[in-house]
Amino acid sequence: MIEKNKVVSFHYTLADDGGQTIDSSRVDDREPLTMLHGHGGLIPGVERALDGRVVGDRFTVVVAPEEGYGLRDESLTQRVPKKYFRDAERLRAGTLAVIQTGQGQQQQVMVQKVGSSVVDIDGNHPLAGVTLHFDIEITEVRDASEEEIAHGHVHGPGGHHH
Repeated sequence: MIEKNKVVSFHYTLADDGGQTIDSSRVDDREPLTMLHGHGGLIPGVERALDGRVVGDRFTVVVAPEEGYGLRDESLTQRVPKKYFRDAERLRAGTLAVIQTGQGQQQQVMVQKVGSSVVDIDGNHPLAGVTLHFDIEITEVRDASEEEIAHGHVHGPGGHHH
């Protein structure tokens, strides 16, 4: 049964409110997603839905934005001079770009509009504000090793590699 410190493998398909598939582990011969349960590796709405499930369970869960990638924060949309982008001439609306923040960190942003000297960007997660519909099938549940628990993530196949 799935509980904290169990390693869980599951197939999933994620769709939006309109039924459009956003992501799926069931395409291109992908392996199931494998994660250490109870360590914040998944959005809260999915982690909670996995609690108490067993191998073979197949279920759907609807995750509100508050339990997913958060609500949209309009303060994260801003107009930025092109000089902050490495490949400014390649920027196109609707693509992801990396920008250097004032703190010297890199942040992935969505390009909304490209002007002659400025770029309108959106720093929200692409799925912020989206109600998420997951179809999940549990394929494996095992005890985590002490090392996995200490590190807070899965090692080996399907997990985190060093």
